[in-house]
Amino acid sequence: MNDIIINVTEMFRDPALFLTFRTKVVPLLRTYPFIRIWHAGCSTGEEVFSMAILLHEEGLYSKTRIYATDISENIINQAREGSFSIRRMQEYTRNYQLAGGTGAFSQYYTASRETVTFHPFLKENIVFAQHNLVTDRSFNEFHVIFCRNVLIYFNKKLQDHVHDLFYESLTRFGVLALGNRESINFSKHADSYEAMDPREKLYRKVK
Repeated sequence: MNDIIINVTEMFRDPALFLTFRTKVVPLLRTYPFIRIWHAGCSTGEEVFSMAILLHEEGLYSKTRIYATDISENIINQAREGSFSIRRMQEYTRNYQLAGGTGAFSQYYTASRETVTFHPFLKENIVFAQHNLVTDRSFNEFHVIFCRNVLIYFNKKLQDHVHDLFYESLTRFGVLALGNRESINFSKHADSYEAMDPREKLYRKVK
C-alpha cells in the first residue's frame, strides 16, 4: 500500500486557496454554532494543521472538529505526530504569510535539530482516522470537505463514486474544496453546486 500511494502535500499548499478560504468561507462558518470539516486523503497532515492554524487565528477553532482521514494507517500515524522536516520551514513560512497569516508562523511549533513539532493545542480538535474513499461510506455531515489532488489518480467511475460520497456528506450550503487540477463540472452533481471561486476550486452545495 505504501509503495503505490502518492503523498504530495505542504503547509498552506496553494496559499491563494487558503487566503480565499479566509475571505469567502470563514464568514459563512461564523454563522454555525459548531463546525465540522473533513480533510479526505489528508496524507501526512500538513494541510490539516494549516487549517487548524487558520481557524485559530479567525477565532473559530474552539468550535470546530476536523476529521483527517487517509487510506494508509502508516500515513495517518505520521500525520498524528504533527512533526515535519525543519528544512521546509522557510517555504512553509512564506506560504503562511501569503495565505493571510496574522502572526509569526514560528509561534505554532517548537524546533529541534531536524524537525519541528506543532504545539499540542492544534491537535485538540482533530480526529485522525483511516478511511478508504472507494470502499467506506459517509460517517458524518460536514460543513467543509477538503479533498485536493486525490481524484486525479482515480478513473471516471471511481471519481463519480467519490463525488456521490461527498455530496451525501455535505450539509446544504456546505463547501467542497478540490485540487487545482480537479473540477466538479463533469460530475453528475455539478448542477447542485455553485462556484464560490472557480479558480481556487471552491464550490458550495446549493441543492
